[in-house]
Formats: sequence, structure tokens, C-alpha cells
Amino acid sequence: MTIRLYDTSARQIRDFAPLTPGCVSIYLCGATVQAAPHIGHVRSYLNFDIMRRWFQYRGYDVTFIRNVTDIDDKIIAKAAEQKRPWWSIGYENERAFNDGYAALGCLPPTYEPRATGHVTEMVEMMQGLIERGHAYESDGNVYFDVRSFPGYLELSRQELDNLLQPSGDGETGKRDPRDFAMWKSAKPGEPTWPTPWGRGRPGWHLECSAMAHKYLGTAFDIHGGGLDLIFPHHENEIAQAKAFGDDFAQYWVHNAWVTMAGDKMSKSLGNSVLVSEMVEEWRPIVLRYYLGTPHYRSMIEYSEDALREAESAFARIEGFVQRVVEKAGPVEPAAEVPPAFAEAMDDDLGVPQALAIVHTTVRQGNSALAADDKEAAVARLAEVRAMLGVLGLDPLDAHWAGESDRGDDLHGVVDSLVRLVLDQREAARARKDWATADAIRDQLSQSGLTIEDGPQGPRWTLGPR
Repeated sequence: MTIRLYDTSARQIRDFAPLTPGCVSIYLCGATVQAAPHIGHVRSYLNFDIMRRWFQYRGYDVTFIRNVTDIDDKIIAKAAEQKRPWWSIGYENERAFNDGYAALGCLPPTYEPRATGHVTEMVEMMQGLIERGHAYESDGNVYFDVRSFPGYLELSRQELDNLLQPSGDGETGKRDPRDFAMWKSAKPGEPTWPTPWGRGRPGWHLECSAMAHKYLGTAFDIHGGGLDLIFPHHENEIAQAKAFGDDFAQYWVHNAWVTMAGDKMSKSLGNSVLVSEMVEEWRPIVLRYYLGTPHYRSMIEYSEDALREAESAFARIEGFVQRVVEKAGPVEPAAEVPPAFAEAMDDDLGVPQALAIVHTTVRQGNSALAADDKEAAVARLAEVRAMLGVLGLDPLDAHWAGESDRGDDLHGVVDSLVRLVLDQREAARARKDWATADAIRDQLSQSGLTIEDGPQGPRWTLGPR
């Protein structure tokens, strides 16, 4: 058994070999909390949540770090625009992100450090880089000298002579326009912290290098994030950490975006769909299916049609689960997933191929139910639960308990009303009035109910919208 991952730095799929046998250390660039999360933000953590679950299934002890960037240019700009303290905006949106992660069934990180809690570590890193000749102070700013680090741009594979380094206001005194800011000098109305070079605040890139060093040491296994972070953020992280003396990440794993009309979903483009709005309209487990089941390196083009397809596909899985439980009672997950599912997951987290095994097993289970083969149906459900558990999609898991029947207080009332109508349909069928029976079924279907006739009589479920 060998897990293989696509390593952005190598531009190829590599066998995963952990630094410490039996352990996996992961650092994921988390939220910049200037606004509430859209589904593109949550997709990234969902992908790495599935990665983490698979490593755990394979027996690894996983340390998972997801940082919070709670101070940066965007947060300060929002504070000025809304006339609110910067920290209140950051905290409000940090909670919104965590609510979104939890709603979609993501496991909490091992640690979730905030940038503002690690200024001491940032100052120590800058001091070390200045002593080694890789950084310099100018006008209260501290810059990284990109020409001092020969490996710069190896991740993004750009040419230094053609580089356009993003810069912010007040970044004066650079020796080279391609140098990037690690520390920004104090400006009126902005939060600041004391340093040997005067008061100021951290730059975005420095935060992650310092926090990864603090929580994972000089070397760790996997660094993750979205494709948009390869440059400048991850490139600059590497430069700071390695110039400081760290080996840093051994594998770089990047997820693709959620797009809308071909453009990356973004608050600044005005094309984002907030998680808080989506979970009001769609069941969270369906959103997880929609965002988590495409391959992590594939773009997801957002559309309601695609969401409805995901809803229908998950309903087929969930319907099988419910039917077996009704027939046989509770069924525990199998101790192991089917070999074909494991093979797909080992191969760069091939979730689409693994999901195909789930659907094949569901079809086999439905055939067993149709043949009244209870033992085979139970065996297939045990396998399905094991596979869905890895994907965080097991409808019988405690996290999702009751989620499929939101509004349980009304379920009994609705059930009684539907039963009255079904009794009328059964009476029509008994007197061979097929036209009336079909008309009742069609009316129920138009109301969003799916009717299935079985040996124990008709049963209803909420159908896909």
C-alpha cells in the first residue's frame, strides 16, 4: 500500500514517504477573514479534509494545521470602509468560516493558529534572515532580497527577469522592485506591533512561514492550498523558510477552484455564492457531495443544474441506505473498504473513481433487496458505509443525524397527511382504477415527494428538487 500524490513542485505524481514513519504533518493555508466564506473557500478545506480522512484510514497519525490570517491589507480596508475595529471584522468572519466548515462535516484542525498571535515568531524569523543576508530594513519596512535566494521561483517556474511582484501602499525603499515585504511600517489608523525596526504589522507571506515553523518544526510533509496561492504566497513562503534554514514542505498539493462563467469565484469579482446562503437552500450533505466528489485538481463550474444532479446522485445512495436499515436494522460500517475503492484513493485521491465503486456497490445492494437477499444487502451497506465514512458522506454518521429530515417537528404531521393520500391511492389500485392511482402519484411527485412501491406497501421520501 502506497499513497501517491501530485506534487506541484515536481510537476508529477510521487509516492508519499512521510518524514516520520506512521505520521503525517499537513499545513493548509486557511482563511483570510475579511469577509464571510463562499463555496470556493470551503472547497479547499473539504479536499484536504478528505485527504486527512484517507491518511487516517490508512493508519497514519495526522497533525493538521490550518491557519487564520486575521490581519492583512484587505481586513484593514474593510475596517476603514465599515468604520469598525479590524479585530471585530476578523473574528466575525473567522466564526463564519468555522460554521461553514462544520456545516459541511469537516473535521476540526489539530491546531488553528491566528497570525496576530505569532508576531514574536515572525520577528525572530526576520532577525535570522537579516543576519544571514537574505532580508533588509528600509523606512521601517523589512523586505526579502529575492536575488539572495537561488531557489526562488522553482515552485511557480517563472523567470526572475520577467517577474512582476505584487506590492502594497507604503512599500518604499526596496533595493529591487521584485523584493517582497515581510513587515510593513506603521501607518495612521492601522494596527501595529513593536519590533527592533519600529512599529508596524506583518506581511501576509511571513505569517505562514513562521506558523509552520512553530507548529511543525523545520520540516513537514505536506503544504496545501488553492492554485491561486502558488505565486506569490507559496513561492515567498518557501524563500523565507528555506533561507532561514528550514527544509520546509516535502510535498506541495494544490486544489483547483470553483468557477462561475469560467472565472474563479471571488468576492472582489462579485460572483461568489456564500456558504451561509447555500446551506439554507441545500442540504449540507448534498453540498459536501457536490464540492468534495470531483477530483481536487479539477475545476468545478458552479451551476444549480450541477447541484441538482449531485442531489439526485446522493439521493440514490441515501435511498439504498434507508431501505436496508428499514429492512435489517442498524448496520455497522465494514472494517475495510473494497480494494478497488482503496486503489482509487491511493492514486492521488481519485475520489471520482472511488465514488464509482460506491455507486456500483449501491446497485448491487439494490439488486439484493429486489431479490429479497437480506444478507447480501446488509453486506453491501456495510461496504457503502465504510466508503462514505472516508468521504465524510455517511448519512448514518452522528454528524448528519437528523440532517436529512430537517424540520423533524413537522415530519410526523406530513407523514400522516401523505399516508391519507396514499391510502386513497391504494384504494384506487384495489378497485383497478389505475387512472386515479396514477394521478395521485403524479400529484405527489409534483409536490416534491418520491413514492416507491414495495412488499410492505408504498413509502415516501422527499425527492430531488
